[in-house]
Amino acid sequence: MQTPSVAILGATGLVGRTMAKILEERDFPVGELRPLASARSAGTTMHFRGREFTIQEATPDAFRGVDLVLSSAGASVSRALLPAAAAHGAVSIDNTSAFRMEPDIPLVVPEVNPHRISEYGERRIIANPNCSTIQLVVALKPLHEAFGVKRVITSTYQSVSGAGQAAVDELRRTTGDVLAGGSGETDVFPSTIAFNAVPHIDVFMPDDDTREEWKMRVETKKIMEAEIPLHATCVRVPVLEAHSEAVWVETERPVSPREARGLWASSPGLAVVDEPATGRYPTALDAAGRDEVLVGRVRVDPTIENGLAFWVVADNLRKGAALNAIQIAERLVS
Repeated sequence: MQTPSVAILGATGLVGRTMAKILEERDFPVGELRPLASARSAGTTMHFRGREFTIQEATPDAFRGVDLVLSSAGASVSRALLPAAAAHGAVSIDNTSAFRMEPDIPLVVPEVNPHRISEYGERRIIANPNCSTIQLVVALKPLHEAFGVKRVITSTYQSVSGAGQAAVDELRRTTGDVLAGGSGETDVFPSTIAFNAVPHIDVFMPDDDTREEWKMRVETKKIMEAEIPLHATCVRVPVLEAHSEAVWVETERPVSPREARGLWASSPGLAVVDEPATGRYPTALDAAGRDEVLVGRVRVDPTIENGLAFWVVADNLRKGAALNAIQIAERLVS
């Protein structure tokens, strides 16, 4: 594993391309790169460290000789192919929802529960959490350790890149259409995304929560290893990259905004951007392209005892997906 043969499953997608970019940026010790994608993309090329690589079709035999798989090709593909990768001896870090809630699969954010990385077991799979969950738990972890988090309410404002390249293309197309007087007809989203906010991400469940909202609830408990009640409303907004979240927490012990800022400023993976007097706070444009989770608008919530409100922003393609997976991989090789 010191110079592993690395396969990127879903190499032509937004997250797959970001994985390759971050492997280069962080000088990850790749012995061999094997980009894998669908039969439709096989034969096309990608560049990595000054070389051109041919995309191979993702089949069970494509994992022969692979040590590490970075997977982001969709849940059905992961379920079909990652057991084959394990049979060939590879460890997979899976960015899909396929295995996250299976009890014998670790669900990992390195700033929160790195001790779980080594628990991949015979299945040889480590799950990467949902993008909206990752940035939330990075902010919650130090608060919970210092003050005890009792309850969380959050509303998310999620960029279109979280839904893939087709969603990015649709935002660009419908924005121009609406500006020209059109209706912004949609193919990807349930409602027009241009100049709109759509409170519908993934499918609706029997309790009328969406699956995205359910993911935040159950994944947070698994990662934090704590029964923290959480309620989420997840909204898609016409932003290209980076997710924002408004968060309200109730803590066991009182915490002031000053104490919270100091705690976050000294915690790994976090940066505080919070100067109300000068109008400084984190936005999606600030977070795009950055690795840190940004926190700001920290203030007391006076409606409950020990209430704190804050705003969290992160690049969903980087920390919310590719970077988190590669941080896990860095710990594996070290």
